[in-house]
Amino acid sequence: MAFASLNLKTELLENLQTMGFESMTQIQAESLPPILAGEDVIGQAKTGSGKTAAFGLGLLNKLDVKRFRIQTMVLCPTRELADQVAEEIRTLARGIHNIKVLTLCGGVPMGPQVGSLEHGAHIIVGTPGRIVDHLDRNRLDLSNMNMLILDEADRMLEMGFQQHIDQIIAAAPRERQTLLFSATFPEQIKSIADQIMYNPVMVKVEQKHDNLTIEQHFYRIDDNKGRLEALRLLLLDKQPRSSVVFCNTKRETQQVADALAEFGFSVLALHGDLEQRDRDQMLLQFANRSARILVATDVAARGLDIDELDAVFNYHIAYDTEVHIHRIGRTGRAGSSGAAYTFFGEDDGYKMAMIEEAMNKDIIGETLPAMSALNKQPQTAEMITIQIDAGKKQKIRPGDIVGALTGDNGLDFNDIGKIKVTEFRAYVAVSSKASKQALNKLNKGKLKGRNYRAWFM
Repeated sequence: MAFASLNLKTELLENLQTMGFESMTQIQAESLPPILAGEDVIGQAKTGSGKTAAFGLGLLNKLDVKRFRIQTMVLCPTRELADQVAEEIRTLARGIHNIKVLTLCGGVPMGPQVGSLEHGAHIIVGTPGRIVDHLDRNRLDLSNMNMLILDEADRMLEMGFQQHIDQIIAAAPRERQTLLFSATFPEQIKSIADQIMYNPVMVKVEQKHDNLTIEQHFYRIDDNKGRLEALRLLLLDKQPRSSVVFCNTKRETQQVADALAEFGFSVLALHGDLEQRDRDQMLLQFANRSARILVATDVAARGLDIDELDAVFNYHIAYDTEVHIHRIGRTGRAGSSGAAYTFFGEDDGYKMAMIEEAMNKDIIGETLPAMSALNKQPQTAEMITIQIDAGKKQKIRPGDIVGALTGDNGLDFNDIGKIKVTEFRAYVAVSSKASKQALNKLNKGKLKGRNYRAWFM
């Protein structure tokens, strides 16, 4: 189904065309018509299904740019996801001038957010805790809000945001459109929907994955020592370019990452005990391919946007079958191939039965690779990330960084990876073999006519 068949603003359709978006994904095709008609909608779909564009187009089509008031609020469980959602909304809105999207998340200073709020905004994207902080201090006026969106609602509840969500809903106008998106649909979500939504349209996209793109493998292992050995064997035998290892607890996440690091693997740990700044840097380095393996909890990895993830490892089976399906769906995206490796033990009978039912097939434990695989050396990271002590405030753009690296017998363009410029810092990934040359050029050269300090992250 084509976007052109929808009653969208001309500017939105033209921008979609320039972006190369013509046909809708399933969640977009089923949810956008009722969203555009002003109905409340519950959308159940996995990450990567296109749900952000679905509600993003819906809120932008409804927005009155001339009314410089908060008209839409999007709630997200983590700062990482909020940043991604805000960025996608800005991208979708490129054809409409003067739209202001403001992110309000914890883990960053309150001061700049207060200043931005004083200047006003059309759209707020943020985490429940920080938004409640601003509401408590009377810095947020929601009287003109006509759309409320809860993204990844299941994770918000898992992270204990129920009370904050209740406070935000109490402060929002009763006459509004409410959209709720969730990868899973536990009873608690149904209870919230019954309380805050009016005759919602339910849209469910089946969370099935093409067996041609994702290979699932299962291994019977009955203790943690065996799990670590199995993980090492598979990592060394399969040599995935980029992989995520899912653990069920924060403690286990750190233990597994530490153990892999001791064996020489290029690995990072991501869990809720980390400071927000550290979480941001972990995600940045993994997205930049400055580490090959990310060990993470489900909550921490929510909102993780990594292209071409080769493999997913389930160190323990997820507590919920839908979470298991969501995990493996992080590989084999956009038609690329991927593999999912799951370890199970004698206590996992019920969970395995549920997975078998979801897959509609019997699962038989496979044989692990030969022990000789342990003699192989772990692969080092392809890239190294360099941090630069300058950002948007110093008018730095990605093109300035590329120019500084490639000019005067500099790096080959192919040695430069992802570049991210924030308010006060910039980050560039460079190939490991060219990393010393890159750091030298940045420290000795100039950006915008000035010298700035640069260092390896």
